[in-house]
Amino acid sequence: MNSHEKNVLNEKLETCSLQPLTGFNRNGDCRISAADRGRHGVCAQVTRAFLEFTRRRGNDLYTPDRLGGFPGLKPGDRWCLCEDRWQEAFDHGVAPPVIMAATHARVLDRIPLARIETHALATPTDG
Repeated sequence: MNSHEKNVLNEKLETCSLQPLTGFNRNGDCRISAADRGRHGVCAQVTRAFLEFTRRRGNDLYTPDRLGGFPGLKPGDRWCLCEDRWQEAFDHGVAPPVIMAATHARVLDRIPLARIETHALATPTDG
């Protein structure tokens, strides 16, 4: 895996979340690998509206799955989302804010940058 993968800003891909630990490979990054058929490349800060929407679609992100290592999410958590689910939420007016620095560049194969920018979460720099 390339340690210098890029984000949608064409910069080094930043970590999305270590608490809860996210990413297809549970390494904190929204990297898209060949094994990741869902393309979990969108780093988003989930909202109650999004969590309710995705639960209605059959993907309950609220409920922990201890055996699967899934902690369950609450509004405000950052999580690597499937591009198609984020796009579907966008189409229904409930797309959560995106952390652009932690969103994989390959997301742009399916979602236009301008659309992501309309949902960009302003993040303060750690200086």
